Amino acid sequence: MKAVITVVGADRVGIIAKVSNKCLDCNVNILDITQHVVDDYFTMTMVVDIDKSCVAFTELVDVMTALGKEMGLVIHTMHEDIFNFMHKI
Repeated sequence: MKAVITVVGADRVGIIAKVSNKCLDCNVNILDITQHVVDDYFTMTMVVDIDKSCVAFTELVDVMTALGKEMGLVIHTMHEDIFNFMHKI
């Protein structure tokens, strides 16, 4: 199973490191990552493997959301099935 994690907010040092470390804490493997900075706005999209996660998916969502609030960012975690359903024509 996979999930898509998006991160949006003001750019600063350490965003990728903190989100990646939180993935490590949850035993979530990062499969793909892309990030951009435009006019001091940071955006990142990660595709992660959640098969071996040590937390339930709902807990992962809560953990990432809390990290976002702590850092002044918006972090959204969506299961791959929901992402694919939303983006089918």
